[in-house]
Amino acid sequence: MNKYILHTSIQQYINVNLTADISKILFKGTPFLDVSTQEIVEQIVAKNKCATKLPTWYNTPNIYYPNKLNIEQTSSEITANYKATLISGKSLIDITGGFGVDAFAFSKQMKQVYHCEINENLSKIVTHNYKQLYIKNIKTIACDGIKYLQKDNTKFDWIYIDPSRRNDCKGKVFLLKDCLPNVPENIDFLFEKCDNILLKNSPILDLTSAIKELKFVKEIHIVAVQNEVKELLFILEKDYINSIQIKTVNFNKNNIQLFDFKLNKTAIATFSLPKKHVYEPNSAILKSGGFNQISHQLNIDKLHQHSHLYTSNQLINFPGRRFEIKHIISFDKKLLKKLIPTKKANITTRNFPQTVAQIRKKTGLRDGGNQYLFFTTDCNNKHLVLICEKI
Repeated sequence: MNKYILHTSIQQYINVNLTADISKILFKGTPFLDVSTQEIVEQIVAKNKCATKLPTWYNTPNIYYPNKLNIEQTSSEITANYKATLISGKSLIDITGGFGVDAFAFSKQMKQVYHCEINENLSKIVTHNYKQLYIKNIKTIACDGIKYLQKDNTKFDWIYIDPSRRNDCKGKVFLLKDCLPNVPENIDFLFEKCDNILLKNSPILDLTSAIKELKFVKEIHIVAVQNEVKELLFILEKDYINSIQIKTVNFNKNNIQLFDFKLNKTAIATFSLPKKHVYEPNSAILKSGGFNQISHQLNIDKLHQHSHLYTSNQLINFPGRRFEIKHIISFDKKLLKKLIPTKKANITTRNFPQTVAQIRKKTGLRDGGNQYLFFTTDCNNKHLVLICEKI
C-alpha cells in the first residue's frame, strides 16, 4: 500500500481522469515522483469498476483501491446488503475478508465484526477504507481465518466464508473441497466456534453436490442481479436436520422477484398447449431447479416437462419475464419472414433441437426489436415457435 496515492493532488488527478483514455496516460506518464503511472492507472481502473458495483466506496473521498481482480471478486453492495438480512446476533467473523464489502454490510447488523484477510497489504487497504467510511465496529486482522480461529477462544454467533477455487480447478466444475478454505474438511471445527455459518459460493457450483459435502444445511439462497445469478448462499445451523428451504431472489431495476420452496417436497406440474400468455422464469429459479414448484404454487401450466416455459390465459404476477402470445406457428422460414417484416427479433430456445445461432443463420433474423420468439417444444412433443410481445 503506497500511502502517497492518498495525497490530495494525486487523488484529484485520479478523479479528473476517470473517463480518460488509459492508454494515453500510460504512454504520456504522470508528473508524480512518489507514485508510478502504473499505480495511478490501477486506481483509476479499479475505481471505475466500483461506480455501479460499490457506489458507497466510489462516492467516498480518499478510498484506496486494490487491483481490479480484488474488485471483480468482491460482492456487490446489492448482494452484500442482502446477505446482511440473513444474519442476527452480536458477533460475526469473516474468515475470508477480501476487500471487506460483506463485512461492511454485516457491521450494520452486528455489534462486532471481525475481518480476517491473509493478504497483509489488502488488510491494510481495508483498514484504511473503513476509517474513511467511519466504521468502528470491525476489527481487521491480517492472517489466515482458520488459523485465527484455532488460536482464539471466542465463540461467535456467525462465521462467514467466501472460499476461493484453487487455481488448478479454474474453468472446471468443482466441489467445495476444491476451494480454500476447505469447508467440508473443517466443518466440525467451525461448529465448535459458532452455531451458524453463512457460506457464499460461485453460481457454477452444483447444489446437489454441495449439499452432500456439507452438514446441517438449513437454507440455500440463489441471488441474481438483473437476471444474472451472482451468488449461491448456504446457511448452516448446528444440528439442523429438517428440510432445506430454497429461496430465490432476482434484483431488477424496478422490482425484486422472490420465489421459495422446500427442497425434495413433492410438487406435481400440470401441462397444456400455449394459451394467451407465456412466462420465462428468471435465472435464479432456473438455477434452483424448482420447475414443478412454479407450476404448482402459481397454478399455471408448463408447456413441456423439459421446456421450462409456463402458460396461462389470465395474466399473473410472475418471477421472471411475461409475454403475450401473438402467433403460434411451426418453424417455417417463409412464414416467419412474413410475420417479422422488420427482420429483427429477440430469440430464445427452450428444449429445441437448434441453437439461436443456427436459427439466425437459417432465417436471417437480426437481434433486437420488440418481438420475442420462443423456439420450444409443447406437451405433445411438437416443435413450435411462439411469436410474442413483452409485457
